[in-house]
Amino acid sequence: MGKRETWTTDEFGTSHEGAVGVVLADGSVPEPVYFDSGSGTGGRSVSQWSVYDGRYLRGPRAADVRAVCSCGWTGAEHRLDWTAIGDHELVEAGDPQADACVRDWDEHTEQVEATTVPLPDAVTGLLERLEEEIERLTRTSPVAGLRAARRMEVTAERVGYWAARGTRADLSTERAAAALGLDENAARLLLARLGGWSPYA
Repeated sequence: MGKRETWTTDEFGTSHEGAVGVVLADGSVPEPVYFDSGSGTGGRSVSQWSVYDGRYLRGPRAADVRAVCSCGWTGAEHRLDWTAIGDHELVEAGDPQADACVRDWDEHTEQVEATTVPLPDAVTGLLERLEEEIERLTRTSPVAGLRAARRMEVTAERVGYWAARGTRADLSTERAAAALGLDENAARLLLARLGGWSPYA
């Protein structure tokens, strides 16, 4: 996969990494476009949607764009009107369609969140208030805010230890990953980090 702009959420990270994907007129997904640096030191492969304009020896012309996610999900296709685009740069003329892809991916992550194990309102409320209080504290004393953040880390490590070990005893990695909204590798690493064992054990 070539380089392109991607999006993540704080909670799900690269388990649900989104991007604008390209679809050609024949329904296929194009290969990354290779740009030669001209310096003899190689080049780079790019799959950013806006390079697929069919110009300047670049890749083929995109017919549609759609949101894609690292989990395998794909969103609805949004048609690029090349008659209206004309000689304009695709990165600007296709911006409304790209924005629609971002909104589609946002809805996808909301759906993922809806499938995760629910937290009690009391816990969610406490976490939100704690974040607000530390942000307020940081505005008046950054070092105090830093100490509070460190205390949060210590607390997370302490309570996470038993939570991770209990999860490992109760659930398979696959089921734990689904409950957390993560892919299996991310769930395995999280459990190992908080539970204090090697992820390769």
